[in-house]
Amino acid sequence: MTKKINEKKCGSAFGPISRRSVLKGTGAVGLTAAASSLPFSAALAEEVTLRWWSPQASPAQVAAYKYQIDTFEKAHPGVKVKFEKTSDEGYAPQLAAAFASGKVPNMVTHLPSFACSNYWRNGLLEPMNDVINAVGADKYYDGANDIYEIDKGQYSATGIGNGAANMMWLRKDLMEKAGIEKAPVTWDELRSACQKMQGGGVYGAPLPYAKNSMTTLTIIGFIHLAGGHVFNQNLDVDLVTDEAVNALEFYRSMRELCPPGATNYSWGQSLTAFVSGGTATGIYTGRVLINVNKQNPKIADHVTCETYPRISADVSPWTFNAFPSVFIPKAAQNMAETKKLAAWLFNADGYIKQMHGAPGHLLPVLKTIAEDPRYQDNDIIRKYPTEVEKMSRNAAAGKNLGWETTKHKANDKAGAVVNSGVLAELVQRVVLNDEKPREVLKDTAMKIEAIMKG
Repeated sequence: MTKKINEKKCGSAFGPISRRSVLKGTGAVGLTAAASSLPFSAALAEEVTLRWWSPQASPAQVAAYKYQIDTFEKAHPGVKVKFEKTSDEGYAPQLAAAFASGKVPNMVTHLPSFACSNYWRNGLLEPMNDVINAVGADKYYDGANDIYEIDKGQYSATGIGNGAANMMWLRKDLMEKAGIEKAPVTWDELRSACQKMQGGGVYGAPLPYAKNSMTTLTIIGFIHLAGGHVFNQNLDVDLVTDEAVNALEFYRSMRELCPPGATNYSWGQSLTAFVSGGTATGIYTGRVLINVNKQNPKIADHVTCETYPRISADVSPWTFNAFPSVFIPKAAQNMAETKKLAAWLFNADGYIKQMHGAPGHLLPVLKTIAEDPRYQDNDIIRKYPTEVEKMSRNAAAGKNLGWETTKHKANDKAGAVVNSGVLAELVQRVVLNDEKPREVLKDTAMKIEAIMKG
């Protein structure tokens, strides 16, 4: 029996989106048939332009987007799509300005789930139930959209892919040279391994210490890897704990094993430090694989990944998955065509091209795609099957500040907490200013409580 989610209050006034149109092949005949079957694709009185925003815009990804846009435009005469790059660090003020002015993009992709929950709670997003049903709710991995169900039966977004953002990347050649026989599992083992591999211009790790989102999300992970959390299950701030102190003290101890420039690191700099050979370990998604093969192929046969070490083997691994999303602002113009575009992204040919734009970085949310031979037919996926499987498995079970554990309530203020920078500031005060962790945690907890009440 085909699974279908609730369509009530989901823009049904625009009519249903034909699932067939999303799944049709992309040949000329298939596109024509798809277009004729869709009530939203009737001839338009005048040409409309849909704006697509995303912070993910590597050349290979943009090429995949262009394919998706070209096939969509061919199937929907009179509709044009304009792709516009945003920023991982700058999307919040960009979207705030767009929402305030009413000049919103039609569709936004690749932002984290906790951003969606914040916008949803403020009444700024269109429910995505129609889009999910058009794609086929039964084609997603079980539970793939649960994190977007802020109100029961209503979905603020849908996933565009999974990502394991805090995988530990290792150089097997440097490990062998240093006499390290197995990947570190605990923090003590990680620190020891980094000390042994550091030298000759190579540092141990590329951890970030700047006031930005990477530092924020990394320290959230470290707190969980110490056995703690930021909020309790009822979303009361629960940050002043021994676990959080332990996380900060270890993070401070790693500073001497990171490059001097780590005080300014964000995602790009941390990634480049490992890919270039400047650090012996890395912390990032699977984008490492494509970048190493393109930018530093001499180490390509020596890289692998594991879940990031934790304080002890008794603490479970915790993988940070931002749950990159697709959402539609409620104020978007041409809503019918916009929903059609969102569903079109999951057309097999285009979706596989998008996944192959950064193989291993974004992992499919559709089980039908993961099983598709066309998806598996990729140089990176063939070369690193163990690493891709490991990332896929851990990303699927991953969490983030918007949903710290399966026992936690969904936190629709998580985006505001992340964007405030208070957790990155916490790191800087403890590590760079050498302030006492517990005192800074108390101050930080008060700031987060104020955000939660705001």
